[in-house]
Amino acid sequence: MLPEALPRPLDKPLVDHRIYTIQLRKMNEFIEVFDRLAMPILLETLGHPVGFYTSLVGAQNQFVHLWAYDSMADYEARCRARDTHPDFPKYLAASGHLITAQETRLIRMVDMPSLRRT
Repeated sequence: MLPEALPRPLDKPLVDHRIYTIQLRKMNEFIEVFDRLAMPILLETLGHPVGFYTSLVGAQNQFVHLWAYDSMADYEARCRARDTHPDFPKYLAASGHLITAQETRLIRMVDMPSLRRT
């Protein structure tokens, strides 16, 4: 039994879980391009991310980023804003040669009774 209910780090029920596989030995270049060209657009259109990660064990050369949404409609509206942002094509052009694969998953929060606030 937990002494207290754990705080919920994320109260949005829908998470966009993206995995980019980056060319061998190109992760630093990709992160620099992503940070310089994509992040200003993403912060403006998607809001603050849940986080960014790189693979340590398992499939290698993977860059993972997570973004949370209130609903499917929220996800679609913010993605549309990102995709139609006038500067987004610059990021796509600058990063395209660095990315060998992309996976996009929408994952849904599960309400775990043992983690509810009391």
